[in-house]
Amino acid sequence: MKRLLLMVVMISTLSLIVACGGDSESNSDSGDSESNESNSEEGSGNSGVSEDEADYVVGVSQIVEHPSLDRATEGFQDALDEAGLKVSYDVSLAQGDNQNAQLIAEQFVSDEVDLIFGNSTPSAQSALNETSDIPIVFTSVTDPVGSELVESMDNPGGNVTGTADSHPESVPKTVELIKDMGNESIGLIYNSGEQNSVSQVENVKSVASEHDLSTEEATVSSSSEVMQAAQSLAGDVDTFLIVTDNTVVSALESVLSVAQDNDVPVFTSELDSVSRGAFAGFGFDYYDIGFEAGEKAVQILEDGANPGDIEANYPQNLMLHINEDAASNMGVELTEDLEERASEIVSTEEGE
Repeated sequence: MKRLLLMVVMISTLSLIVACGGDSESNSDSGDSESNESNSEEGSGNSGVSEDEADYVVGVSQIVEHPSLDRATEGFQDALDEAGLKVSYDVSLAQGDNQNAQLIAEQFVSDEVDLIFGNSTPSAQSALNETSDIPIVFTSVTDPVGSELVESMDNPGGNVTGTADSHPESVPKTVELIKDMGNESIGLIYNSGEQNSVSQVENVKSVASEHDLSTEEATVSSSSEVMQAAQSLAGDVDTFLIVTDNTVVSALESVLSVAQDNDVPVFTSELDSVSRGAFAGFGFDYYDIGFEAGEKAVQILEDGANPGDIEANYPQNLMLHINEDAASNMGVELTEDLEERASEIVSTEEGE
């Protein structure tokens, strides 16, 4: 069972930080002096070994809990396990809050962990804000260079390396498919506070313009705003394209509900959302990019490699999944051409 350490910052503490004018670099206390053990909660997965038995302690910072990021963390841990490393994991969720991510990073640095795994752009950025000494390995980051985590993919520099969750052909292929299906407009919902999302949306807009497709945007700051954002666009667009925005993906069912009510097909930039009920998406298995990130961590921990000398990389295999249940629910005819294009035809998973 994976020990899931939830770094949930109490409302009273957050209120105090705001009242004092604190931001992500505030010197405010992250809580009382009790160990994170008191906030532990059991979950599924690989917990590694106890700290007494471990050769290494790895801090895992994940911005929010949703299937894609969970798969990436699972892959990361499996890579270290398969390498035979004795690792104790401190896995902390930021509950979608960038300030929480910063507090998690502060705690990892205070604890002097051997390596930090940043699973998302804000998680990795928060870690880098706190340390230039502890090795950082990231995944689920769309634009590592634009988010200033690495100097370049070939030569990351500093104490950071990892794997991106963007494939150069993902957006062009998605927009091309939308156009070929006879659609004329794309609705984009995203958190403008996520650099990862802003970068993707700008890319979508650029590619859409090349295909004479219009775009409409709605921004959110929390998952509770996603339903209203989708409703605001539903009458003005004939498709939704959900980029790998952690805020929106964590509330995907809100978009799906609006889409089904209005016969607006939902395209996504990752495959787990297709299994959850979106119509189609070009993507890859997040387990794979997590595993590849774990392999880089092994080089650092076991071989003593410098993170900045280890090439960061993009996903290797791009696949198109189409959900036949979603096609029916969103008024899309599953044509022979669509079936031939798809790498796999899936159904909505039970319970989604």
